[in-house]
Amino acid sequence: MEQYILEMRGITKRFPGVVALNDVSFRVKPGQIHALVGENGAGKSTLMNVLSGVYPHGDYEGEIFMDSGETACKFRHIKDSEEKGIAIIHQELALVPELSVAENIFLGNEQQKMGVVNWNHTRSKAAEVIKMVGVDIHVESRVRDLGVGKQQLIEIAKALSKDVRVLILDEPTAALNDEDSSHLLQLLVDLKNKGIACILISHKLNEVVRVADEVTVLRDGETIETLDIQDASEDNIIRLMVGRVLADRFPKREHQVGDICFEVKDWNVFDPLDSSRQTISGINMHSRRGEVVGLYGLMGAGRTELALSIFGRSYGTKISGQVFVDGEEVAVRSVADAIKGGIAYATEDRKQAGLVLINTIKDNISLCALHKISKRGVLDNNEDNKVAEEYREKLSIRSSSILQHVRNLSGGNQQKVMFSKWIFADQQVLILDEPTRGVDVGAKYEIYSIINELVGRGKSVVMISSELPELLGMCDRIYVVNDGEIVGELTAEEATQEEIMRFIMESNKKEQ
Repeated sequence: MEQYILEMRGITKRFPGVVALNDVSFRVKPGQIHALVGENGAGKSTLMNVLSGVYPHGDYEGEIFMDSGETACKFRHIKDSEEKGIAIIHQELALVPELSVAENIFLGNEQQKMGVVNWNHTRSKAAEVIKMVGVDIHVESRVRDLGVGKQQLIEIAKALSKDVRVLILDEPTAALNDEDSSHLLQLLVDLKNKGIACILISHKLNEVVRVADEVTVLRDGETIETLDIQDASEDNIIRLMVGRVLADRFPKREHQVGDICFEVKDWNVFDPLDSSRQTISGINMHSRRGEVVGLYGLMGAGRTELALSIFGRSYGTKISGQVFVDGEEVAVRSVADAIKGGIAYATEDRKQAGLVLINTIKDNISLCALHKISKRGVLDNNEDNKVAEEYREKLSIRSSSILQHVRNLSGGNQQKVMFSKWIFADQQVLILDEPTRGVDVGAKYEIYSIINELVGRGKSVVMISSELPELLGMCDRIYVVNDGEIVGELTAEEATQEEIMRFIMESNKKEQ
C-alpha cells in the first residue's frame, strides 16, 4: 500500500452563489514535487487555502489526512497546519520591507524566552536557513533592498525555519527572471531530495514538466486527472486544463498595418530617487495602426520605467523628449493628459495599480471614461449596467454578476476587467505591460485574441513581456531594450530568441 504524507478527500467549498470546489481529492507522496495546475478560477488556490487553514475546518466539506493516518486533521487556523509541518507561500509575498531578513524569517515565530527575543540566536538561525536555500544574503539586510528573486527565497527560508514537511508554492516564478526561476526550481529539487514534499502551483507548464513528479489537473472546481510526469506532456496538460485541444498557442490574425499612430522621440528619464542617474536614454520608437510592437529586455532593462514615464510621467524626473499620437504632439505631464491624448497603460501590477479591488466589475470598467455614460455630470446607471454587461459577455469575464467585487475574481478575469476598462475608453494607443502574467494558457489565448481584435480595429498596441515566445508569437516588430536604451529592432520574420539575445550580449560588451 502506497504511503502518502498528505491526502485530501472529497473537499467541497462553497461561496455565496458559487461552488468553488466540488468533491476534490488530492494526494501527495513524501519527498515528491506534485504540481497542481488548472485555469484561473479552477480552484487551485482555494484548495490550498483549505489545506493551510485559511479556510478553517467546518467551513468546507471533506477531510484532510496526514501520514496515511485514519484520524482527520481539523485545521481551525494557519497555526494548526503549521504545527503539522505545512507551509504556504502565496504569490503576493508576505514580507515586511522595512524589517531585516532575520526579522522577517522569524516574524510570528520569534526566538524568545519569557517574552525577550534572543537576537544572537535569531541571527545565527536565520543564517542557517538562508544557507539552506543557497543564496548569499546578509541576515541584517533590509528586505526592501533585495530583488524579487531573493525575496522569494527568503519566504522559503521562513517556511524552512518552521520544520516544514509540505511546502506549498503558489506561482513562485511568476515575477522572476529566467536565472532566478532556474535557481528556485533547483532549490525545490534539493528540498525534495531532503524528503520535503512540495506542491507547486504554476501556469508555466515548461517548469512543471521540468521538475514535477506528478501533476493533478483541476477544472471548474473538480479533479480531472492525476498524471505521472512521464505521461504529462505540455499539450496533454493543456487539453485536460481547458477541456479542448489548443492547436495553436497564438491565434492567427489578418490585419492591415497602417500609418504611424504612436511615436516617441529622444526620450530621456532620470531616476526619481537619484536625479544624477539616467535610467532611460535617447529612446526613439514608433508603432503603426493595426500593429503589435514588442518591448523585450532582461530584468531591470527599463521597459516598465519607459512605459510609466510616457504614461503621464508616472515614473522618473528630469524627463525630456516628445510623444506623438497620429502626428500630434501630446503633452504627457500627467496621467489625465496621457489619457486625454489617447494613450492607455495596462500595468503589470493589476492589483496595486490597475484595478480598484474593493469595487465591482461595473465600477472598474467605466472608471476611465465616466463622461461616456454621464449627462451634465450625472452618471446614467442604466447605461453603466449596459456597458458592464456588454464587456462581461464580450471578454468572457467569469463572474456571478457585474456587481461582483474584483478582488474575488481570478487573475485572468481581473486582467480582462482591466482590458475592458481601456477598450471602453477607446484609446488609440494601448501599452500592455506583462498582459498575461499569472494567467493560465486558456486565459492567455483569450487575451491574445482580444489584442488581435484591437489591432484589427486599427488600434496601436505596444506589448511588454518577459516571455520571449509570447512576443515572437504575437508581435509584428520587436524593440530590444537593455540598460535603458533600445539596442535592436527586428521584424517578425527576423526575430528569433538567439537574435534578440545577441543584441543584449553585444550591448553588454560595449559597456564593459
